[in-house]
Amino acid sequence: MTGLGENDDESANGATYLVVLSEPTPEDIVALEDGLYGFNVAATGVDDGRYLSIFLKRNDGTIYAGLHGHSWAGVCEIKTLWIAESERGKGLGSRLLAAAEKEARLRGCHVIHLASFTFQAPDFYEKHGFQRLVQLEDFPRGHANVLLAKTLMPEAPV
Repeated sequence: MTGLGENDDESANGATYLVVLSEPTPEDIVALEDGLYGFNVAATGVDDGRYLSIFLKRNDGTIYAGLHGHSWAGVCEIKTLWIAESERGKGLGSRLLAAAEKEARLRGCHVIHLASFTFQAPDFYEKHGFQRLVQLEDFPRGHANVLLAKTLMPEAPV
């Protein structure tokens, strides 16, 4: 932890120093996320945010594939989708996406968005109906970060 500028930037809330961390505590992150979420709720009146996590686990509890993100205000954002190397090519990514889409619809979401580096799986997402919105070049250097979205259509009645 590094304290910078002690006593030179006192704010209304009594903060007297800037802290730069490479490994913040989970509580630090929650404080920021809760603060921003509260601001967003106040600005929009929408208070339906929830995490979305889907895991494939072995009998011993070891996670070998999973997806994590959140939903809020009719939008589902997938932050992480990972499959252990030994399990790739078995359709698990498709299963995870299908489960996420189903849950997103149940939550009233009309779109799912995510980002994927060009060395990861943008083509996989496109095969599942996602469209490229923008590609940020040289992020990381020599590659690109692709932002994708999929509009969710309501499921047809059975």
